[in-house]
Amino acid sequence: MFGRAVGLLVAAVVTGGATLLWVAVSIDMPRARGALSEGKLGQGEFLYSSDVPAPHVILAAIALAVFFAAGLNLLEWRVTNMLRRSSNGARTSLAPKLIMAATRGVFAGPVSFTVLIPAYNEEASLSATLTSLLSQSHRPERVIVIADNCTDGTAAIARGFGLEVYETRGNTQKKAGALNQVLSTLLPSQGDNDIIMVLDADTILGSGFLESGAARFEADRALMAIGGLFHGKPGAGLLGQMQRNEYTRYSSQVNRRRGKVFVLTGTASMFRSRALREVARNRSTVIPGTREDVYDTHALTEDNELTLALKTLGAVITSPASCTVVTEVMPSLRSLWVQRLRWQRGALENIGAYGIRRPTLRYWAQQLGIGYSVIALTSFLSLIVITLLSVDLWIWFPFWLGLGTAFTIERVVSAWNGGWPARLLAVTVVPELVFDMFLNLVYLKGIFDITRGRQGAWGPGVDANPVVVGGEQSDQTQLSGAS
Repeated sequence: MFGRAVGLLVAAVVTGGATLLWVAVSIDMPRARGALSEGKLGQGEFLYSSDVPAPHVILAAIALAVFFAAGLNLLEWRVTNMLRRSSNGARTSLAPKLIMAATRGVFAGPVSFTVLIPAYNEEASLSATLTSLLSQSHRPERVIVIADNCTDGTAAIARGFGLEVYETRGNTQKKAGALNQVLSTLLPSQGDNDIIMVLDADTILGSGFLESGAARFEADRALMAIGGLFHGKPGAGLLGQMQRNEYTRYSSQVNRRRGKVFVLTGTASMFRSRALREVARNRSTVIPGTREDVYDTHALTEDNELTLALKTLGAVITSPASCTVVTEVMPSLRSLWVQRLRWQRGALENIGAYGIRRPTLRYWAQQLGIGYSVIALTSFLSLIVITLLSVDLWIWFPFWLGLGTAFTIERVVSAWNGGWPARLLAVTVVPELVFDMFLNLVYLKGIFDITRGRQGAWGPGVDANPVVVGGEQSDQTQLSGAS
């Protein structure tokens, strides 16, 4: 619907909002600075000021934050309830009300799993992935490794495990095209309790992933999809730890939301066959894409797009705390740049393709939130640098030190589940702020590229899976959003 204009729309709204806030603050009458006081710390002396912002400015900032947070949550709650209760089979065919009515009194058989593993030259990581899959407490009934234009030993490794191998024919549409080839022949014979799991070839599953998924599907006939909560593999030094910290924060955020997920990550997700059939049936009418394709091959981030498709059709999806996976982290700034730029471009393209609908409002809000955080963090750090270069005498402000301490505590607590390396990195603050500035540049490049109409690309060595983390700048694109 919006195409290239989506970047301009997001940039215009964010810039306009930030400008209005700046004007509102700047028109406040200047107040006389309070007297400086002297303090001692050991043998040293320092100057401090008890100045604080005007009470109405503090109250306005708090009220604004509460208003937007409460408003967004209320909007999301209302949209979710409307979709759950929808009886419009033409547009929301996966709405719980319709699914429960259609399956009442019908036994669709036990839950069974068919696992699809798309792999392009993954001989280095495939064995570990298959080992974690085949050692599950609930073993899958069928596993198909999709060798997509492979030139290495990927197919041989899969056959060595005694698994089925599907070698793609003439696929030029990456992971989405490879999956569509298999799903086109697989889905018609699947029952309502037959679950399709899509698993990346470089992902390690938690031991109870399938067992937990089976229990959730058995307990809720309306549940259409389950995504994994991902954690980063060890390694890649400081850069790897920064990525693990943001993954930990995203998982904690989803847990606080009781499994309400932003994106069904492509690292490991499970779908009822009925849900995927409905997506394919509604392509080119209710949702974008080519009719009869499950995955939209035009989407740069196909997993984020599939999540939007399911939500648009009214599907219930979740990411339980018990469904965990461990996935690769990017080992270099170059590979991280390419990965995150693809995620950011993909998120913008997806909401542009779907337009402003009730299921996409949260995603629009996330993009606006990221844009605002880009302006806020850049302004904050710029002012600190200007101050350091301008002043001859350093003055401490207890009010702002208190806010900084609260911010640091939040960073440590939100990364707590990542262990001591995550906590130590979080308490230093500065490295993660620099990391966030790197992601700010990615966001701006994504806005620039989509506005210019530049073609998005995967890039070499880049993980294919979008992560959508909401609310915090380091949680780009839904690993887009921050605090």
